[in-house]
Amino acid sequence: MNKQLSLLFICVVFSSFTTIVSAQSQEKIKVLVVGMTHDHVHGILQFYKQGRVTITGIVETNKELINRYKKSYQLADGLFFTNIVTAIKSTRPQAVLAFNAINEHLPVVEASLPLGIPVMVEKPLATTLEDAKKIEALSKKYNTAVLTNYETTWYNSNHYAKEQVEQGNLGVIRKIVVHSGHEGPKEIGCSNEFLDWLTDPVKNGGGASRDFGCYGANLMSWLMNGKAPKSVTAIIHQYKPAEYPKVDDAATILLEYENATGVIEASWNWPYSIKDMEIFGASSYLHAVDAQTIVQKKQQSKPITGIAPPAVYGDYISYLEAYLNGKISDTNDLSSLSNNLLVVKILEAATRSAKEGRKIMLE
Repeated sequence: MNKQLSLLFICVVFSSFTTIVSAQSQEKIKVLVVGMTHDHVHGILQFYKQGRVTITGIVETNKELINRYKKSYQLADGLFFTNIVTAIKSTRPQAVLAFNAINEHLPVVEASLPLGIPVMVEKPLATTLEDAKKIEALSKKYNTAVLTNYETTWYNSNHYAKEQVEQGNLGVIRKIVVHSGHEGPKEIGCSNEFLDWLTDPVKNGGGASRDFGCYGANLMSWLMNGKAPKSVTAIIHQYKPAEYPKVDDAATILLEYENATGVIEASWNWPYSIKDMEIFGASSYLHAVDAQTIVQKKQQSKPITGIAPPAVYGDYISYLEAYLNGKISDTNDLSSLSNNLLVVKILEAATRSAKEGRKIMLE
């Protein structure tokens, strides 16, 4: 085990170098950006600024927001459109990336998939299971993908953890605990446009329970190979009604599997930002502390800390490039539609559980 973890440090430098060389040798993918109200849009604009992608167009109607981003990223007037279909037909992107309110994902899919253009949305997939099923039906009808992007999908530590589980190095999984949260969206300085829908129970589906609960549901569904939990039980709080009067700001969600338990802890109330995952196996414990750091402990041995080797895809652009080139075949990976349908099902059950004060059995 010591030798195995020490080798992780050596792998990082070589793999990072080969990833850079590979990325430089590929032709830039062409994407249409729909919406700019999600602060994660800064990520794709940074990729654009770095020459990683070609943005064929941006669909947005908020003039103040458009002017702000035009100034920050030197975006030409000709990039902007007010209609998705017009933008697709005019600019012929390879994919659509949605950076808008969660309840606006379905209209983006409805406009894009009939034209054969795959869509990647920011997490979670949808606010309701009804919308998620409509997205699924459209994806099947037009044989075109709808993918979901999470920050934690690109954590090397999570992919190392999955590998350890698949190789049987932890024994049978007994418990998975995922913490996701920060001090609160207002407290960390999210934009007003982002806050407008992030704190709206219709546009976002809820508060921290949806914003951060989705991370745990996504990772657990992946580690459990797409198997749904038997039941969902949730305790959801509103500790800061003055700041977030319409939505919750803390949630604990329990997932009951046949032989394991999942614990999702999501919050806008923590003293610092955290996204980590703990896996308790029958024979060993693994803690993905952050994007890179791994701690492993086997029975009575001392814990061993290491750095996880780079995952196959380091960000959503490299993943999307691989998908468009036909290299992605996993039907239950972290970005997949099947995984994220289950995520929405879990989150909707969690909302019901908290509201009704009972365990929700899943079909």
